[in-house]
Parts: sequence; structure tokens; C-alpha cells
Amino acid sequence: MKTNVLIFCLFIFGLTSLNGQIVADSIPYKLELLANENVKVLRADKETSFENIRQKTSWLSYDSLYKPELDTSIWLQFIIENTSQKPTEIYLYSLEDYITVYVENDRSFKELKNGVLVPLSERANKSEHFFTPLGIGPQEKSIVYIKLETNSGKAIGSPVIYSERGYWEFSRNLYKEEESAIGFLYLYIVSLITIFVFTLVFWIRLSEKLYFYYLGYLFFQLVYGFLVLKGTMSPFGDFINEAPVLVNNLMEPVQFIFIGFYVFFIQQLLVVKKYDKLLERILYYLGLFCFLYAITNFVFSHLLLDAKYMEQMFLLVRFVILPINFILIIWIIYKVKHPLLIYFIVGQTFFFVGAILSTYLSINYVHLIPGHVFNFTESLNIVFQVGLLAEVYCFSLALGKNVFLLQKEKEEINVELIKQLKENQEIQERMNRKLDKKVSQKSYELLQLYSEIEKEREQKTKDDFNKKLKETEMIALRSQMNPHFIFNSMNAIKSLIMTSRNEDAITYLDDFSSLLRSILYNSNLKKITVEEELEILELYLSLEQSRMGKEFVYFIEVASKEALSQYSIPPLLLQPIVENAIWHGLQPSLKSLKKLTITFDTTENLKIIIEDNGVGREASAKKKKLHTSKGTSIVHDRLKWYNFLNDYKIYLTITDLVEVDGSSLGTRITLTYDH
Repeated sequence: MKTNVLIFCLFIFGLTSLNGQIVADSIPYKLELLANENVKVLRADKETSFENIRQKTSWLSYDSLYKPELDTSIWLQFIIENTSQKPTEIYLYSLEDYITVYVENDRSFKELKNGVLVPLSERANKSEHFFTPLGIGPQEKSIVYIKLETNSGKAIGSPVIYSERGYWEFSRNLYKEEESAIGFLYLYIVSLITIFVFTLVFWIRLSEKLYFYYLGYLFFQLVYGFLVLKGTMSPFGDFINEAPVLVNNLMEPVQFIFIGFYVFFIQQLLVVKKYDKLLERILYYLGLFCFLYAITNFVFSHLLLDAKYMEQMFLLVRFVILPINFILIIWIIYKVKHPLLIYFIVGQTFFFVGAILSTYLSINYVHLIPGHVFNFTESLNIVFQVGLLAEVYCFSLALGKNVFLLQKEKEEINVELIKQLKENQEIQERMNRKLDKKVSQKSYELLQLYSEIEKEREQKTKDDFNKKLKETEMIALRSQMNPHFIFNSMNAIKSLIMTSRNEDAITYLDDFSSLLRSILYNSNLKKITVEEELEILELYLSLEQSRMGKEFVYFIEVASKEALSQYSIPPLLLQPIVENAIWHGLQPSLKSLKKLTITFDTTENLKIIIEDNGVGREASAKKKKLHTSKGTSIVHDRLKWYNFLNDYKIYLTITDLVEVDGSSLGTRITLTYDH
């Protein structure tokens, strides 16, 4: 109840604070609100609420000094009355970016929104952003508040109220005025779509960068065309009016994106790299700059900066880009001698003229002068687009000419290829004749050499046979050695089992199987590296140590295993020597510590020293053995054949180690490489 009383009081106060009212049904065609004695004005911050505005008392007469600015909005207030017996429809005309109208209705206010930057779904008039309908009931008097805001800071004009007849006449005349602009935009869009489809087919078939860059150039020109179309009365562009602020901030970035694609397209079309690499590099960075500026401009205009700064950036970039563009055009004309250069010159001229004229109109606001030749809807963009469309036609012709040139070049290459093939055929025939002569000349010489070759072949066959024979004998020796080792290993396992060392026997058997696999793998090889032989030897010694217990120790001294990989050795050469030292030198020994030392000396040529502290060869020979050892004799025979078949030699020497009194200290076996 208190709220209704307050609203009524404010309404009465508002009525009494105004000098008079506007009679809606008496407006013949239109009524100017500027300088109207019935219209009051107030300037306020954009954030000021409607409730606060209604409580203001400092309303003044509305004159030309009151225009919306970037930081402030203006409010208009007047009373409107319908004295007729039927509803009256009037229309508020304003070109401001944001228009908000509050119309009193049954002691409450109805809010109406309109304007070019208001989303389509929120507009009071879906067809025209500049006409806001105000319906007044019969015998009704209402107070009206109008809030006008701008996002650009430009003076556009004062609001006007049109009668219903005036509205329809104005809309009809405006549409007639825009018919040419809309028709051109339709032509622009349809032309680009048609050329885009043809270019897309070429790109799909050829997959060349030239057509990809041209597709990007055409696509973003299409986007630009739709952005311009949405500013006209054409309903075809209404679908992008749901986000007008976003669309408005895309105008500048989209233009520089298609300019960036255009720069890359020119690089490919004129093959600039072929004529001037520095120019090609500058064009490349110019294209990247266009993309970077487009992204930066959108981010700043949409999120960070005010419109006044964006206008300064607009002018600054053009004052920089246009001179650079002009310099590059002259540079290209001077340096590039491509057959399609004339299309570039003509197309670039159209683009340059359109861009300069559009910039001139924007700077001097010539397009806003009533009656001027450029005073029509979207004149700035359309002037630019005329140059763009002419440029597109030129480059479309250039692409067609390019296909013709490529086909002609292909035909010329085919002709040259056929000519070259004929020349090659003639050369081949001459060479064949020369070869026939040389063959006949050499036939006699070959016949003479044939007998000598046959003799050499027979000798080589004999040598190969002897070599194979030696290899066969060596394989036989190697096959003798393997059963000898296996027999000794089985005896070791048997000994462990008989002494009830079952776990040691199992471990020994597992390790023996691993060792046996390595031996079987290497037994078919003619030679292996000393490093590989050392790995087998380490596995074998670990088996013998597990069999003999802690009384047996061994030491392997090697400075670098990588150095050992540089030397080759017959497979399983060292194992029987070590085995012989253990079984016939250390095993019979009564010493508490039975020691075996193996040294690999790579200081100069490789020297392998195997030394034990066993009973020595003399004591071992006196001891009665159940099995006669063949390991040492097999090693000697293998080395004999190995030295015969290879360029380098391996020599084996055996030294008895004795005390001063003649008692044995052990045995030393030395293998020395000699290149």
C-alpha cells in the first residue's frame, strides 16, 4: 500500500513538474523532441537507476548541448496524451546504441529496449533497431522516460517521435534508399560464395597452399559481408544480431584476418620467393602482424578498452599499414616479373583506392553529411567492399590464368621431355654401336685371358677347399671340447648329490643350464668377442665356486670391458684352460685357499694371463687319473687352425711357478695377441 502511494505521489509530482504534454493523436508526421518545451532533459551516470532518475528535480530544457557520451547518458522526460477514443501507436526514432523507454501504464512503468547494440531477442522492435513503438491507450495520459546511451561517443542526432503514418512512410522511404546498398551486399555475398565453392573444389583436388590462403581470404570476406549486412534493414542478417556487441567488435579483426590471408596468397600466387627472398620475408611478417593485430584488437575492444581508444588505434594502424602497403606494392612491381603481376596491380589498385576512400570518409565524417553522395547506409564499409569485390574478381581471373599457365607449362615440359627422349634414343643407338665395336675388339683379348683365368680359378678352388677343410677340422675340435666340458660338469653335479649337497646341486644345475644355453648359442659361431667369452667364463667360475665351496676363490682383473669388445676369439677357448687349472691344478691341492687369477691386460695388444696356486703340471702328471684330459691339446689344435685362417695370431705359453727350493707355486698360462 505504501509503495502504491509513493508511486502515485511521484507520478503526480512528475506531472506537475512538467509544463505541458505531447498530444499523441495530434502528431501529423513527426515531432522533434529537441528544443521542445514539453521535453525535459537530465544528464546522469550510466549506472544511475531509473528509480533514482524519477526522484530527480533538476530537469532542464532539452537543447543540442545534451548528447550521450561514453561515460554518461541523457534522460528525456515528457507527458504524452491520447485524446482520441481509440489506441494510438507512435514510434520513437533514435540511432543511439542503447535506447531504454519507460512508459507509465496503470501507475506502473513498462520497460522497452532497442538500439543497435541491444540483442535481437530483447528489442521492442525486432525489425528495426532505431524505431521503438509506444502504444498509448484511448483517453490515456502517460509520463515517458527515455534513456539514451552510446558506445562510440559519436554525435548521431536527436530523437524524434513519428506518428504511425509517418513511421510507415519513413520506413518505406528508408528501405528504398537502402535497396541499392542491400542489393550490392547480396551481390557481394553471392559472388564470394560462388567463387569460394570453386576454389574449395580446386583446393580439395590439388591440396596447394595457394588455394587454402585464397579460401581463408574469401571466407573472412564473407563474414565481413554478413557483419555489414546486419546494419541494414535486410532480414537476411538478423541471425547475427543476437550478440550485437560481439559482432560490432569483430568488424575490425575480421578485416585484418582476410588481409593476412591475402598477403600469404600473394606470396604464393606471384612466387615472390623466386624473385626476392627479403621481400618474401617481409610479406610473411606482414601477414603474421595482420593476424596478431586482429586478435589483439578483438581482445582489447571486447574486454579492456573504451571505444575512444579503439578509434585512435583504428586510425593509427591505417596510417602505418597504408604507407607500408603502398611501398610493398611498388617493391613487388619493381622486383617480381611473374606473368600474373598485372592482375595483382589492378586488384591491389582497387583495394587501395577503396581502403583510402573509406578511411578518408571515416576521418572527416563525410558520410554523415545529408545529401552527400556517400550519405547512405553502411557507406564506409560498402565503399571498401566495392574495392574488395573488384580485387576478388581480378584474383579469380588470375587463378584461372594460373591454371592456364600451369597447363601450358605442363605441355611445354611434355614437348621438351619427348624431345629429350628422342635425343636420348639417338645417343643410346650411337653408344650401342660404339659398344659393339669395343666388344669385338675386346673379344680377342678375353679369349687370351680366358686360359689364365681358368688356371687362377682352379688354384682358387683348391685354396678354398683347403680353407674349408681347415674350418671343418676346427669345428670338429670344437665339438670335441663341448662334450668334455659337459662331462666334467655332470661329474660335479654328481659329486654334489653324493655328498648330500642337494640345494647346491639344484643351484648348480640351474646355473649350468644357463651356461649351457650360452655355450650352445656360441658353438655355431666362428668367433666371438673377448667380452662375450668373459661373460661365459664368469658364469662357469661361479658354478665351480658353488661346487668347491669357500676354499676356492677367483679374481678377474680387467680395466675396461669395452676394450675387450675390440678383440675376437674362438668361442669357448678360455673355459677349458680354466677348467683344466681347477680340476688338475687346484682340486688335488691340499692348500687351505685355492686361488685362481685371470688378468686381461689391454695396455698394448691384448694379453690374457691365467694363474693358479695349484699342484703344478709335474705333480698333476704323476697323479693317477680316471679320465685323460684332452682340454689342453684341443686348445692347442684350435689355436693352430684359428691362426691359419685369420690375419692376426694368438700365442699360448705355459709357465711353471716354483719356489727357490723347487717346490711348486702353481701354473701360469698366457695368451698373447699379435697383429
